[in-house]
Order: sequence, then C-alpha cells, then structure tokens
Amino acid sequence: MEAKSTKQEVESIKMKAEGSGLKVESKRLKAKSKRLKDGSSKLKAFSFLVLAFCFCCSSAAKEESNKESAEGSWVVTIRGKVGFPQQGKIVIQELKNDGTGFKDTIGLKSNYTFSKNVKLTEPGYYRLSFYDKQTVDLILYKSNLEVNVDGNQQTGFKEVNGSPEIEIIQKAQTIIQQGENSPVIAQLSQQFTMASEQKDQQKMQVLQRAYLEEIKKSHDLVAELLRNEPPSLGVINLLQSNTVLDKDQYFDTYLAVSEKLKKEWPNYSHAKEFVASVDKLKLLAIGQPAPEISLPDTTGVVVKLSSMKGKYVLVDFWAKWCGPCRQENPNVVKAYTKYKAKGFTVFGVSLDRKKEDWLQAIKQDGLTWTHVSDLKYWQSEAAKTYNITGIPFSLLLDPKGIIIAKNLRGAALEQKLEEVLNKK
Repeated sequence: MEAKSTKQEVESIKMKAEGSGLKVESKRLKAKSKRLKDGSSKLKAFSFLVLAFCFCCSSAAKEESNKESAEGSWVVTIRGKVGFPQQGKIVIQELKNDGTGFKDTIGLKSNYTFSKNVKLTEPGYYRLSFYDKQTVDLILYKSNLEVNVDGNQQTGFKEVNGSPEIEIIQKAQTIIQQGENSPVIAQLSQQFTMASEQKDQQKMQVLQRAYLEEIKKSHDLVAELLRNEPPSLGVINLLQSNTVLDKDQYFDTYLAVSEKLKKEWPNYSHAKEFVASVDKLKLLAIGQPAPEISLPDTTGVVVKLSSMKGKYVLVDFWAKWCGPCRQENPNVVKAYTKYKAKGFTVFGVSLDRKKEDWLQAIKQDGLTWTHVSDLKYWQSEAAKTYNITGIPFSLLLDPKGIIIAKNLRGAALEQKLEEVLNKK
C-alpha cells in the first residue's frame, strides 16, 4: 500500500488460525522489496477487513430455534468446541458500524461443545467472542460453519471450517504470497541492492519496472479468480480492502463484480454499498473526462482546471501537513522542469486550512506551477468532487482533459510523460 495521509482509518480485523483454518495476518515487506516499490510500503499478506458500511436500522440476523424460516430468510448453524473454557460468556455479534447488529450469547455444553442457529436475511460479517479473551471473525451466508478454539487467549488455536468466503480469501492470499516470494523476485531484489550500492540509478529504474511487471502476474491471477467467483462477501471484502488489487489498474474486475452483484444480489446491503462505490470510481476511471475544478489561486483569482486544456496536466492533490506529499514533491518538480517546455504542466490542489501554511510549503518545495485551494481541508469542494480519502492523489490528463493515468509516483511519472510526449 502506498504511503498516504488518510482521511480515516478503516477497521482492520486480523484473522489467524492454524491447521486447516484461515491464517491471515498483515506484514511488511522486507526493506529491499520496499525500495523496489519506490519507497512505498505494501502488505506482504492482507488482513480480513470489515469496512464501514451504511446500514438500515433493522438487524439482518436473529436467533432462530430450529423453526421454519420465513420467506426471504434462512438459518445457518455455527458449531464447534472450546479447548479451555473460561469464566464469562460466549457472544456472537454482527459487525455493523452503527452498533445495531444482532448480538446474543451461546451456551457451552458439558462436553465443551456449542451450537447456535442464526437466522439471516442477507450475508454479513460476524464476530465470536470467547470470554473476552479470544475472538474469531466470520462471514455468514448459506454455509454451516465449524469453529474450534482454545478460548483462553487471543493468540491461542482457532480454526474455521466450511466457509467458502474464507476459502476465497485464502486462495487470493496464497497467490499473492507465492508471487512475492518467487525466486525471480528474490533475484531482482538482490540485483537492486547491488545497483543501489553502486548508485546506478538507471539500472535501479530498470529493475524496479521488472519487479512491478513480475508482481503484476500474481495480481492478474487474483483478478481472474475474483471475476469468476459467484457473488461473495469474500470477494467484496478483498476488493474493498485496497491491499490486493489496485482499483484503477483493475477497474475492469471491480466493474465485472459490480455488474454480477446487481443481477444476483440486488437487495443485499453490502452488495449495494459495493456497487455504489464502483459507480463513484467510474467518474474518475481512466478514459473519462476529469471533473471540473474551479478554485481560487494563491492571489485569490478563481482558476478552472479546464483552462489548462491543450497541455498534459498533472492534477495533484496535496497539503503542507502531508508528509508523503512533501516527499513526492521533488519528483514532481523534476518532471515539471524536464517537460514543461514540451506541453506539460501541474495543477496543484491543496487541502490545507491556513493560507500561510499553503504558501510556505509552495515556497519551501519550489513548486512553480498553478496552485488552487479553498482552504477547507477534507471538506474542499474539489476533494468532494474527486472523492478524495487520502493524499497524495494525482491524475494525469491528456490535452483534451481526459484521464490517462492515476497516482504516478517517482520515476513512473517521467516514464509516462516520455511515452505520451514522444507520440506528439
């Protein structure tokens, strides 16, 4: 994941089990791999993420004591065993951002086993809490699940069996891990270290491109896997985690899943939220015209983005307080200096709150292009229009104002400019 200053942190729920259960944990790549990715930090493995959703007030699940399900609902059974029961309760809770999800206790039998019937009206994210000492996160849909735990500590044994949703998360994780741990990647990493020690910038850039091309192979396999899966919260979860597939590079996958959900899960809240998010992505998809931005410049004169047509324009969202933005600024300055005479410019959009901060950062970083801002922080009209949730965020526009690339960092920006400007 690229280093960014984010508007809000998404709740991350790590699921880790042994044996045949799920093992998902967030790790950082080794320093060599991080440098190959242009200094950005990526997750070696991803976490099972439960994202914030907008829900109706009614709960999607409740306890069903072996009664016949009403039309439009069904019952799933969660059963399992606790190795080391403790004082307290076993609690099942539906995970909702507004806290209104179904919640109930589960009784433990004398042989340390438990069983719970849950009536559902749609798939959902759930958590089992064992005596406030160990938790297990689940996706419930049509399958009955088996959950076995130690129950006495969070790091203790736990496994989940019978969940197709968790299986798809496992498959995707395995593909990503195999790609990142391949002999080819190891060799590229070694070569990159040697080139770095020799300060051979040209070779470092070549190796970086080779690295990204090799990593893309595993991401392509994950994209194909997710496109071919039936509707699943496992698929939705992977795509919304933003740690598996880049939503811009793999927008066709997001769109294919969205279309499938429209047809097969038209009324489920998680599906509708995902479809709505993809609809927003369409507005800023590569090949679409960039929405208009009309804000005051540093002198108070309103400048429109459309006034830049006729040149290749980097629309760059940034701020003085954004560390990753300031780190990236020298790369943008370098590209601007090199290509401004060939028809390239930058349209800087600041999310600062104080004009003095904004002007100071422009001067300190030597940013000599057009700058605009309404000094409204995340409430900036441009930030709302472009659905900005983290910066730096940038788009490269062609002379007609069409988006041709997004979030080009470091040498990638120069490479793209070299490509498009040489076609002129």
